[in-house]
Amino acid sequence: MTSPSFDFVPHLRSGLPAPAARWSGFPKFNFTGGHNDAAQVPVDKLVAAAAAVLTREGPTLATYGLESGPLGYRPLREFLVGKLKRDAGISCTADEILITSGSLQAIDLVNGILLGPGDTVLIEQDTYGGALTRLARLGVQPVGVALDREGMRIDALAAALDELKRRNIRPKYIYTIPTVQNPTGTIMSEARRLELLNLAQAHDVPVFEDDCYADLIWDGRRPPAIHALSKRGGVIHIGSFSKSIAPALRVGFIVAPWQMLSRMLALKTDAGSGALEQMVLAEYCAPHFTSHVPKLTRGLRAKLDTLMEALDEQFGTAAEFRDPKGGIFLWVKLPDNVDTLKLYQAALAAGVAINPGPEWSTDKTYAGSRLRLCFASPSREQIREGVRGFDWWLA
Repeated sequence: MTSPSFDFVPHLRSGLPAPAARWSGFPKFNFTGGHNDAAQVPVDKLVAAAAAVLTREGPTLATYGLESGPLGYRPLREFLVGKLKRDAGISCTADEILITSGSLQAIDLVNGILLGPGDTVLIEQDTYGGALTRLARLGVQPVGVALDREGMRIDALAAALDELKRRNIRPKYIYTIPTVQNPTGTIMSEARRLELLNLAQAHDVPVFEDDCYADLIWDGRRPPAIHALSKRGGVIHIGSFSKSIAPALRVGFIVAPWQMLSRMLALKTDAGSGALEQMVLAEYCAPHFTSHVPKLTRGLRAKLDTLMEALDEQFGTAAEFRDPKGGIFLWVKLPDNVDTLKLYQAALAAGVAINPGPEWSTDKTYAGSRLRLCFASPSREQIREGVRGFDWWLA
């Protein structure tokens, strides 16, 4: 179809982000994004769950909110009450959980009630790129806090808080991914979580805990969530089914007191997140979640081993990385003279897609020679072949 001749460009509002590129399919070797293992999506059981729940409750699709109200499908929230208590130590009620369209909408809603232009937040130096782009669009200043093998460093956090206090700036929140950190794959110890809470309380700053990857831990063991450890509240907790079941379902959640959820609902103007997705997930997860996740993590661990072996074979010590504690990403350091922003373009032309490090860090110089590789989506043979395909990177 021929496009009409009317030019909309002069009518666009100022301050828009750059236009999205037209999608032309995935590259041959795709190590980007948060995609998961297609072979491990439980399709047959999801089909059965869809048929069962639609047969039983299909007529409720006639009402916004499925007769469960604006917080989301109640059986899914009730499943989460049990899951969060069992896995993360969080004690909450179904009315303290808001179902969202993925964790990205959860981030948008938390930002929407807390942040304005000119505000400051504390965030891990290497962190989720989607969180960084949202802060930039809001005109919010992120202050990066250095990481080590246990995630956010408490000494660096204390120094940043003291410096901001000296400048009479109180950050609006501390954003952290403490359980399988993105992109580094670290897990913050319980002792460090308590130290973080003590600092946050001393400076009267809330904590924004993103637990999006917490289900994907190799040994299945994790410390209690920061939310669970807080004795005074002050922690907003978000999570997602994107990594444990399927990204395209777009189902996430927020755990917060009604005082906060009521403000978020006033901004959640989508008339409710996708109903069918919520119904199917609740029907599937209640009997199958605890057996599905260990199988998924075993498959992901095997893919990670393949990726690390392939990198060792091709690059030796030129590619530095630590074995992540879980998740779907490997954070790789290349020699200092490699610019991964330039490398991204060259690799893509050769059919290999990577995430350049500066997109995942508050320190663009530090991350300039780093890259994030997602190992979940490609097969083990594609991982081997893809890594062999970019051995010219360091030539």
